[in-house]
Amino acid sequence: MRSMMFSLAACTLLCAAAYAGDADSSAPVADDAKPDATVTLKGGSVAAGIGYTWGHGELNYRTSPHEFSIKGVSVVDVGATNFTAAGHVYNLKKLSDFSGNYVAAGAGITIAGGGTATYLKNEHGVVIKLIATDVGLKFKLSADGVHVSLKS
Repeated sequence: MRSMMFSLAACTLLCAAAYAGDADSSAPVADDAKPDATVTLKGGSVAAGIGYTWGHGELNYRTSPHEFSIKGVSVVDVGATNFTAAGHVYNLKKLSDFSGNYVAAGAGITIAGGGTATYLKNEHGVVIKLIATDVGLKFKLSADGVHVSLKS
């Protein structure tokens, strides 16, 4: 158990360091950038101090659908929620670059109607702009991050 807690703490610190490099940017892609793909996502999270986020979705890339899963750990979090989101993917040059560890990239923004957009960026430079489609989206990734895996 102690080893797992140490690993979680180390992962959180590494994600925080990655996020700190992007702290000056409010949007990691230009407003007029054309997306390379789209995503839809459903999932949930549960927490009492240390939480867990999970979900599954579909990436539409080059006219083909690809299923993926997400999972991640959050710290200092409380509550339980379900979420649904959709978004655009940028800087995706090859399908294999979609899998990876994503952290928040830039500040989340509020959009018309009270929705929220969150930017996520992985180690391959792929950026996902997720827009909450359900009230109560709690995608708190400022230093926590999630891992995305394409399903075979």
